[in-house]
Amino acid sequence: MKIKRILNNNALVVKDQDGEKILLGSGIAFEKRKNDIVDKSKIEKTFVMKNSSESQQFEEILETLPEDHIQVSEDIISHAEKELDIKINERIHVAFSDHLSFAIERLSKGMVIKNPLLNEIKVLYTKEFQIGLWAKALIKEKLNIDIPEDEVGNIALHLHTARTSAGSMTQTLDITTMIRDIIGMIEAKLDISIVEDTISYERLVTHLRFAIQHIKAGETFYELDSEMMALIKKKFKKAFLCARQAGEFIKSEYGFEFPEKELCYIAMHIQRYYNRSVSL
Repeated sequence: MKIKRILNNNALVVKDQDGEKILLGSGIAFEKRKNDIVDKSKIEKTFVMKNSSESQQFEEILETLPEDHIQVSEDIISHAEKELDIKINERIHVAFSDHLSFAIERLSKGMVIKNPLLNEIKVLYTKEFQIGLWAKALIKEKLNIDIPEDEVGNIALHLHTARTSAGSMTQTLDITTMIRDIIGMIEAKLDISIVEDTISYERLVTHLRFAIQHIKAGETFYELDSEMMALIKKKFKKAFLCARQAGEFIKSEYGFEFPEKELCYIAMHIQRYYNRSVSL
């Protein structure tokens, strides 16, 4: 393969019978020029972007961002693919490299990164968060930048979104934000504090995530007969009212509606917390 364009010392563009490709590899373009033959032994990653727009964006990232930032982001992506045993959507190479470089730049200037969804991310995307902690250690080792847990949460979100079936970053953020808002309303309405890092908290957050995903997909996964629903409403009256108020808020803010059966299940989770808080 002949070199068509050099992007940096570790990235270049080639053209063969399959079209244009972006090749990455340590020193793959060092002291090379256009039309030189590529040393295949130095190819570590090959990218064939699905459209010219994605290809241009990736080339721009490779040309403008610091090479050590790009290398670290690619190391994180490779580690994530291995740990999750999946092929991550190629769009992550643009979005994640750009995000990580900007975060590192802000931290190096003493700026603070805050992630209001951190507690929910830890529970919802456990594997991705563990990879984020691995990334934290790598960034410290390679770049001498100590990223906070808030940024670890951001990394986890990017990795989760890059899963083929995970949807867009906007969808991921919407679901996570909805869950945070529901928990905040429960705390405010019942004047209780929902403690993170507990099994009950994890059950509630996980339940809400799967409920939202299934409802969005138009799937029914719980069956409660009218007698059981009536019993829950009567026995857990305060908890059901809280669940209904949270549902009304989510509908007004996000245009997302929980069916009454789901509100009954949420009420049972709320009651569990309420009983615990009263007994303390």
